[in-house]
Amino acid sequence: MKIDILVAEIGSTTTVVNAFNLYPCPTFLGQGQAPTSVEDGDVNIGLKSAISDLVDNLGTNRIECNEIIATSSAAGGLRMTVHGLVYDMTVKAAKEAALGAGANVKYITSGKLRKSDLRKIKEINPNIILIAGGVDYGERDTALYNAELIADLNLDIPIIYAGNVENQQEVEDIFRGKKAELYIVENVYPKIDELNIEPTRKVIQKVFEEHIIHGPGMGKVKEMITGPIMPTPGAVMEASKLLYEHMGDLMTIDVGGATTDVHSVTPGSDEISRILINPEPLAKRTVEGDLGVYVNMHNIVDMVGKEELAKKLNISLGKLERLIENYKPIPEGELEIAFVEELALHGAVAATKRHAGRLRYLYGPSGKKTVAEGKDLTMVKTIIGTGGPLTRLPNRVEILKQIPLNKKAHELLPNKEVNILIDNYYIMASLGVMSKKYPDEALELLKLSLGIE
Repeated sequence: MKIDILVAEIGSTTTVVNAFNLYPCPTFLGQGQAPTSVEDGDVNIGLKSAISDLVDNLGTNRIECNEIIATSSAAGGLRMTVHGLVYDMTVKAAKEAALGAGANVKYITSGKLRKSDLRKIKEINPNIILIAGGVDYGERDTALYNAELIADLNLDIPIIYAGNVENQQEVEDIFRGKKAELYIVENVYPKIDELNIEPTRKVIQKVFEEHIIHGPGMGKVKEMITGPIMPTPGAVMEASKLLYEHMGDLMTIDVGGATTDVHSVTPGSDEISRILINPEPLAKRTVEGDLGVYVNMHNIVDMVGKEELAKKLNISLGKLERLIENYKPIPEGELEIAFVEELALHGAVAATKRHAGRLRYLYGPSGKKTVAEGKDLTMVKTIIGTGGPLTRLPNRVEILKQIPLNKKAHELLPNKEVNILIDNYYIMASLGVMSKKYPDEALELLKLSLGIE
């Protein structure tokens, strides 16, 4: 069977492959999946098993692909550390760029690095280090100081410099002769209250593609890939940005087994923009590493409270304890499904509240003044659910409807009139990476999976 394009999503626990034809019209053919084989020392095993599953699901003996592209979050995904000058300014801008590219930001520093910071960087063993600091033609010394210390570590990884433009030549001199491959990018914070994160975001994804070694056997996988490969969360962001151009302000929520990602693409309202303390990017991603419905299930249980959960599920505390003790990655039976729905609900609401901005009231000689900080979601018209739980649970739409209903007066959350859409085929990440080469076809397939005209 001939297939135009195969997209592999190599996750921490599961590898999924999605098959598409692009001609004469974009068509989703089917999906295969298998456990990711990190523990076997070669993720290629899991990829081949997922392709075999796809072959069975398509009812054929073998498939031939014109192109194979991929996303990956195996072995912790894209680990980055970010180092800037002032936390609310250059550090925040660099962090936004890294998260928006799909990175897992493991460590952030502001100001001059200390010995303890350098030890932490070596412990984390990041895939990429991002150095920022100083507006253009402003403070220079901190970024140069940090660059020298990081260069002395002599790490064999890519280093991205996205700080004060005046430092670019000196940073090149600092890293000359070192193992690290240096990338010089436009400043992420060129002027006060101005973000410029897209150039850095694009370079991070380019570096990821060129240096992907994040899981055992990824080198073999890269040999199979004929097109782009990018971090899975970055691919979801690309799909969200593509949809924004078509349907306006939106957010995408991915509740997973270990984390919950929230992507928003909205400029916010003019009213809130006028009182924002610090600028926010058009496209923003946050990842909550403590909110997941399997690996981090106990965090959500503790947040809600066992008595409250037992009450919601209409069971005894003892039965809830047994349910938690015997909990499996994929729920079976009505009670287990209801339990996961409660976890997904509270995970989605909590993650969105952390992603969203809020109003604050400052009191001074002239009286009370209202200011805003963080991302304004009040203009979001559509919430999209993707990921395992929010594409498979029976009450997935009702779960997402609860987000605006839990809004408090000071929170900049979407309004209750928001439209809910589901990535029914669970192909959003695949279409995000596909959109790099085939944006029109990816958009058509996205609309198909979301059930919109």
